[in-house]
Amino acid sequence: MKVGIVGAGITGLALTHYLAKQGIESVTFEADDEPGGVIRSRTVDGHVIEPGPQRMRKTPGVVELAEKAGIAEEIIEANEGELYVYANGELGEAPITKRQFFTTDLLSVRGKARMLAEPLTKPGSPQETVEEVFVRKFGREAYEHFIGPLYGGIYGSDPAEMPAAFALESLLEREKETKSLLRAFLQRVNQGHTAAPMSFTDGNQQLPNALTEAYDDRIELSTPVKAIHADDRYVIETPNGSEAFDRIVITADAKATAEMLSPLEADGLASGLDGLRDLRYNPLAQVFLQADHDYPGKGYQVGYNEDLHTLGSSWNENMFDRDGAQTVFLGGMHEPEIVEESDDTLAEIAREEFEAVVGCEATVIDVARLKPGFPAWDTSWWALEDLELPDGVTLATNYTARMGVPSRVKEARELAEQFAQQATADDSQQETAVAATT
Repeated sequence: MKVGIVGAGITGLALTHYLAKQGIESVTFEADDEPGGVIRSRTVDGHVIEPGPQRMRKTPGVVELAEKAGIAEEIIEANEGELYVYANGELGEAPITKRQFFTTDLLSVRGKARMLAEPLTKPGSPQETVEEVFVRKFGREAYEHFIGPLYGGIYGSDPAEMPAAFALESLLEREKETKSLLRAFLQRVNQGHTAAPMSFTDGNQQLPNALTEAYDDRIELSTPVKAIHADDRYVIETPNGSEAFDRIVITADAKATAEMLSPLEADGLASGLDGLRDLRYNPLAQVFLQADHDYPGKGYQVGYNEDLHTLGSSWNENMFDRDGAQTVFLGGMHEPEIVEESDDTLAEIAREEFEAVVGCEATVIDVARLKPGFPAWDTSWWALEDLELPDGVTLATNYTARMGVPSRVKEARELAEQFAQQATADDSQQETAVAATT
């Protein structure tokens, strides 16, 4: 078996690793001249900044990749700290632990009582929106001051526009096991207790860079895939020529995926690609600041009734001792048009609002925009139900499965194991066929 992988983000690189571990031949094509996909790290004026995901989780899969890449000793675990929400004009601890629940000022006594009554409510339904589920289960106050900002912040999205069938699928399944959506939600938020937030000395991109070096014989950078079509096998076309594969795994963004699969649609082997083309991404801008404050936490999200443009901030100085570096987020579904403003305008908004929220002076390090942004997981996701691909073509992406580096690594491992089983079955069938003719 020979597998063609499109995209050298963390999914494609993890799949490259696990296929090599299984003894399966593969080639990974990446259009960019550097690996990592949305994972990007830069050093600006001595500050390590992350124009992409701010951290990952120290799961066994991530550690395995770091060990293979030879950078396990470069792992930095995040310092312990609280997560805050800015609501009613001040920062309050997110009530993630029992102590925080009873001591936080984010919720009134009535709001806390309403949350505690959640197990008495009916289970969440896939037919609801995320907002409808959260408000019905936890109450309006908890939704606006706590759960909505934390959950919506994962996607830069608006829970009112997110169908629970897609955005809450795994949580609703976990609710069935725990008999409480609150318990399921807190288990997810508290995953850091068993898998700590982490980064690397030179930033998150140190991992994809090192993996690419480890598997340089299997990875082709600066090699965009122009088209995929079917002959006796699947053929990937690049500016360097064509190459045939038994299996194709695509990890690219939705619009790029639809374009490269167009030949299969023209031949009647795939359908529903317009749905891929129309999947919405939430544009996101990041402003990197240098600031020293006294809060011991990981960062904050902004509650829904605050008159701010910014969505929240990740305190990388606190987590990874990054010399005062803080990341402020703007845009998302909350205010997508603001991402089109100039760097100077974004920098000034972020600096002023950060100073107002945290109460200390800040200076601007840099500005970045995440392209294509975060998958919105909104109503446009219904179109995926019409997507049909031929056997042998798989999408392994953050818009068809869970986001986050550990989830991407896990899916890659499971795919490699599946392909290994298929290869063994194919070899067995061939041996049987040969034996029958002798």
